[in-house]
Amino acid sequence: MAERSTAAVDVADNGGDEPPTAKADKATADGVAQTGERDTTAREEPAETAETGTHLSPGASTPPELHSGHKLARRYRLEECVTRLDGFSSWRAVDEKLRRAVGVHLLPADHLRARSVLAAARSSALLGDPRFVQVLDAVEENDLVYVVHEWLPDATELTALLAASSLEAHDAYQMVNQVSHAMAAAHREGLAHLRLTPSAVLRTSTGQWRIRGLAVNAALRGITSDTPQRTDTEAIGALLYASLTQRWPYEDDAYGLSGLPKGVGLIAPDQVRAGVHRGLSELAMRALANAGATASRQDPPCTTPEDLVKAIGDMPKIRPPEPAFTAPPEYQQTTYQQGTYGRAAVPAATQPVATPPPPLQSRTGKALKWAVSALLIAALGLGSWQLADALMDRGTKSEDSNQTQTTNDGNKPAAPLKQIPIDSVREFAPSGSGIQEKEVQLAVDGKADTAWITPQYRGYANFGNLPQRKEGSGLILDLGSVQSVSRIDVSMYRSGQTAEVLAADTGSSAPSSLSDFSRRLTELSPTGSSLQVQLKKPIRTRYVLIHITKLPEDGSANLFRGGISEVEIKG
Repeated sequence: MAERSTAAVDVADNGGDEPPTAKADKATADGVAQTGERDTTAREEPAETAETGTHLSPGASTPPELHSGHKLARRYRLEECVTRLDGFSSWRAVDEKLRRAVGVHLLPADHLRARSVLAAARSSALLGDPRFVQVLDAVEENDLVYVVHEWLPDATELTALLAASSLEAHDAYQMVNQVSHAMAAAHREGLAHLRLTPSAVLRTSTGQWRIRGLAVNAALRGITSDTPQRTDTEAIGALLYASLTQRWPYEDDAYGLSGLPKGVGLIAPDQVRAGVHRGLSELAMRALANAGATASRQDPPCTTPEDLVKAIGDMPKIRPPEPAFTAPPEYQQTTYQQGTYGRAAVPAATQPVATPPPPLQSRTGKALKWAVSALLIAALGLGSWQLADALMDRGTKSEDSNQTQTTNDGNKPAAPLKQIPIDSVREFAPSGSGIQEKEVQLAVDGKADTAWITPQYRGYANFGNLPQRKEGSGLILDLGSVQSVSRIDVSMYRSGQTAEVLAADTGSSAPSSLSDFSRRLTELSPTGSSLQVQLKKPIRTRYVLIHITKLPEDGSANLFRGGISEVEIKG
């Protein structure tokens, strides 16, 4: 897989048949200098919304006249042109077959970059990572090359967010964390972005961050890099710097942000803006260190997305801010007091004060008080005896209950449950063929923002109705030895997955088939965002199976994906 993806990126980066050494000449030949594009994408001027006319690359024919209403493949109806630049155009369109909005990149089939754009789009589509805006189609037809991708109407570009204000520390932390993990996964498959600008990073309405234009945006503009990992890492550092300071970390203004003062050099974010989180400030400097900056501590620079992921993992997690406390309104005494309902209230100062009757001082009064006292004492004694008898009877019955909260001596409260370490995890693959075996550790790493995620399946919720997936998939958790399990908490990657929890007998060794897990802990049914198992009586087992048989829709009709974010087992 890595060899295939790397080859595809080489094609995208070098414009097809040209050797890598021809990068500088190619940049001029493609008209890059005419549009202000440079190899270091963190410094380039934005062109996402440019409507300044068409700049044709040498060797490219004039593209056919396209307009709103034009239909591609009798399916994609063009609605609005959002970019027209350097011989290609980008459109908002409608997929009439699935009745949804999509984005479309268009360029002539004989454009110098047509081959590299197709190769980049197909490689990006094969990644299938939901943290990236997905490529849905890449086609050459009727002298046109077009790439169709997702359109996220509920998402907001980082550019628009920063136009309003800098990000809070928690939001900036989530952005750099999710983007770094996504880019690390892409580079493991040999894919680079090379144009990771604020307009390429989107925040959805649910707070997730997604990246668009993986490999494709750079191929459209002929952008290449001899060090793609460092280029993308520096770009992430620039995104974090801008998110913390609302300033672009170079002297030139870009993406609607003011640059740094000329001649001063790169200043740490916490020196540019008061109140910036110190750890995030240092992280931004470490990511930008390869551009000549110096980190404010002695930590080594981050030169790959994997370095950033490790650095973020070493940081304390930044929690969201506590909601502001609103004091309840002061209590105001109502005027509907006894004797005043339906009438105007009499001011308190003018109301007569009722005088209680004098106490009984006669001999008869004293005798009456002693009699009443005796009766009260007798009633209290009888009631206490009945209450104690009822409590003792209830305690006797509760000894047989499986949900008792006391220990064996019946006096001390039961000890709190302790987390059981998960020794190892592997995919449930009864056919012997796994689907995402390298990602299984992400489901037990203690991080809610990482997950074991299935590929995207088309047409059928039961894993594409593939023969090797007829028993579904899932994760097998090995506790290392037989343990007493009382509670299992599973955070699902997406709601709507049909799943169950099973356990193997104590004598099982390396179970792999469904029949090896004979102890059913939950029924097979659709789940929400989490799946919790609270056992009335602990069970003894070493192996637990989270079994998934059906997947929910992945943001669009006829496409399905699921997964598991985190699993905790207590006993």
